Amino acid sequence: MSRQGDFMVYCTELYKSAKNMTGKQVSDLFTKYHVWDYIYSCFEALHTTGANYIVNDIDEYITARQPSMA
Repeated sequence: MSRQGDFMVYCTELYKSAKNMTGKQVSDLFTKYHVWDYIYSCFEALHTTGANYIVNDIDEYITARQPSMA
């Protein structure tokens, strides 16, 4: 597996543990909001950060893509 692929698995496991979700729930969420593409495209920057930063960054990415309730 590529470094990016390994990192995607790592991010999935981090997020799963942090949010007490199942792998399927995380996969569905990441697919719905295109988080997979985001992680892949930002690999160079994200892989140098800590676990808390990664989880918070993914949360911010998802929140920014959710429809606003205006």
